[in-house]
Amino acid sequence: MHIGIVGLGRMGMNIGKRLVADGHKVTAYNKTSEKVKLAEEAGMEGAYSLKEIACMLTPPRILWIMVPAGEAVDEVIATVKGCMDEGDIIIDGGNSFYKDSIRRAEELKQDKIKFMDIGVSGGIFGLKEGYCLMAGGDRQDFDTLEPALKSLSAEGGYMYMGPLGAGHFTKMVHNGIEYGMMEAYAEGFDLVKKSPYGGDMDYVALSKLWNSGSVIRSWLLELLENAFEDEGELLSLEPYVQDSGEGRWTVMEAVELGVPVPVIADALFRRFRSKDPDSFAEKVLAALRREFGGHAVRSKDQPPNDLKGQED
Repeated sequence: MHIGIVGLGRMGMNIGKRLVADGHKVTAYNKTSEKVKLAEEAGMEGAYSLKEIACMLTPPRILWIMVPAGEAVDEVIATVKGCMDEGDIIIDGGNSFYKDSIRRAEELKQDKIKFMDIGVSGGIFGLKEGYCLMAGGDRQDFDTLEPALKSLSAEGGYMYMGPLGAGHFTKMVHNGIEYGMMEAYAEGFDLVKKSPYGGDMDYVALSKLWNSGSVIRSWLLELLENAFEDEGELLSLEPYVQDSGEGRWTVMEAVELGVPVPVIADALFRRFRSKDPDSFAEKVLAALRREFGGHAVRSKDQPPNDLKGQED
């Protein structure tokens, strides 16, 4: 197949490389020409203009967009659709909100251009291990794309999820689950570290142990083992955790549908708190404990000391 890729970040570049490795022709574009040159070195055809990339593709054209969610996706579609004809397919493989994907599909339908939303998971390891692909759109379009999806995916790692929006909806929920899993690992390791046994604990070995036959074994735990191996007890890292947007959308959808997702919601709010180095909420908590129980508080310039006390 001949596929165009717009956006050569860590995911887009590796998607192109994996397609080329399995015999597909790839034409690739990125805002920075340096990335396009790297794509050419990897066996892709380089496109140095967003306006021209669609015109360089073999009809019926397939254009895969891998840019950040939001206006960037709309801008790409508005620019390339002038070179696209009836029956051509635009794929959004980024982390877009599923309702935006439905809107885009409806807008492109006026020009008789097809659209698919494909959620992509696998991160930087997708090149070697293969991706997990969640496809939404017309079933016939999925069948057309299946050879490329098979080339990109891990064994059993692609699936037709349903009509337009289903791909990005399931990827959104996937990322919400990821939030909860990561939070559980974070809290568990925090508890171990602060226990009487934490000072002498080998966290690399503990990660490896829990990933060997345990019911909590996972790829995330394997990645955590790697992090401990590289960073020791993570002392060089700031306790700041960005949220991608999909965790927010998951919680918002849960509210609309009346579905309780307390673990995912709490994991999202924990990320919000991590962004505030001078949290007023924590100050309120400290002030309340002081007022109702006479508990000691720590001023900003006060060195750490024993402020332990019982809740009343």
